[in-house]
Amino acid sequence: MNVSVLIGNLGGDPESAFTNEGTQVVTFSLAFRSGKDKTSWIQVKCWNKMAEVAETYLHKGAKIAVTGMLVQNKWTTDDGQNRSIHQIFANSIDFIKTDGRGFENGESQPDEETPF
Repeated sequence: MNVSVLIGNLGGDPESAFTNEGTQVVTFSLAFRSGKDKTSWIQVKCWNKMAEVAETYLHKGAKIAVTGMLVQNKWTTDDGQNRSIHQIFANSIDFIKTDGRGFENGESQPDEETPF
């Protein structure tokens, strides 16, 4: 079983892109505590409706909980160096604290009980 749960803060605003098939993909970095005085970072990816919600309501500094699958992508650069990155492919995002950006026109702000 591959399930990861992290609580942390966004390191920057989410970045949106689309696959060749037109599926929206949103990525963002998440800072979380990995020891008493250590902060670690991981990239989070989400798709479709969750990507739309993340792009609309999340922002740098927002505190969220992410549940998803931990994956490692490996590649070789053009100059022959091996590289890798760990990512979380999100299954759900719970809002813990945002500053309300994106909640215009009378929309209610999701609370920490609202998974997307």
